[in-house]
Amino acid sequence: MPEIDGIETMEHLKEQGVKGQFIMSSQVVNKEMVGEAYEKGVEFFIHKPINRVEVRSILTKTKENYRLQQSLQTIRESLANIGSVGEQPMRHSVSEIVRSILNDMGIVGEAGSDDIVAIMDLLMQQQNRPSQLPPLKDLYEAAARDMENVDITKESKAIEQRIRRTIAAAVNNLASMGVVDYTSPQFEYYAPRYFDFQDIRLRMKQIEDDLPTPSRLKINIKKFLQVLYIETGERYKR
Repeated sequence: MPEIDGIETMEHLKEQGVKGQFIMSSQVVNKEMVGEAYEKGVEFFIHKPINRVEVRSILTKTKENYRLQQSLQTIRESLANIGSVGEQPMRHSVSEIVRSILNDMGIVGEAGSDDIVAIMDLLMQQQNRPSQLPPLKDLYEAAARDMENVDITKESKAIEQRIRRTIAAAVNNLASMGVVDYTSPQFEYYAPRYFDFQDIRLRMKQIEDDLPTPSRLKINIKKFLQVLYIETGERYKR
C-alpha cells in the first residue's frame, strides 16, 4: 500500500461509516504495530506468510463473532425497552448467555465452545442445581450422550481435549489484551475470575518477551467451568 498503511485505511473506513470487522495481514510485524492494530479495532492479525488453515479458521471465528454481536445487539435493544408499560423483560437462553461470555474472551468460534455450551445447558436443565460441579468425566460423558452415533468413551475424551484447547485460547487472548491494555474491561473482569492470575501474568510475560506459546499451558478446566456455571446461573435467573 504505497500511500497509507492498513491501520490508516481501517481508520478512514470507520470514519466513512463502515461497520464491518477488520482482519489485518502483514509480513512486517512488531509488538507495537500489532498492539496499535488491536487498539484501533482490528479483530485478528495474520502474520505472513499466510497459512490457508489459519486464514480459514480466522474467517470462521470472525463470522461467528459477527453473528453473535448481532444477537447481542438485539438483546441490548430489548433490555433498553424494559420498563415500558405492559412489557415483560425477555429471558435469554443458556446458549445466548454462555456464548456472550465466551465472545468476551474471544473464544466463541473455537471448536470447544459448542461443547461448553452443551455442558452448561445440561447443568441448567437440572431442577435442583448443585452449587458445585459434578466430576468432569461425568459432564463429558453426559454431553457425549446427547450426540448421535458416537462412541461415548472416545467422544468424551475428544470433548475434554476440545475444551482444553478452547480454554488455552482464552488464556492467550486475555494475556494479549492485558499486554496491549491492562485496563481492558474484559481483561480486568475475566482474567482474575476464570483463571489463576499468576498463569495469565506468566503468559503476558512470555508475549512481552516474544516467546512462542508453550506446548502445554497450565489449564484448570474445573475452575473455568465452575466459574462459568455460577455466572451463567446468576444471569439465567434475571
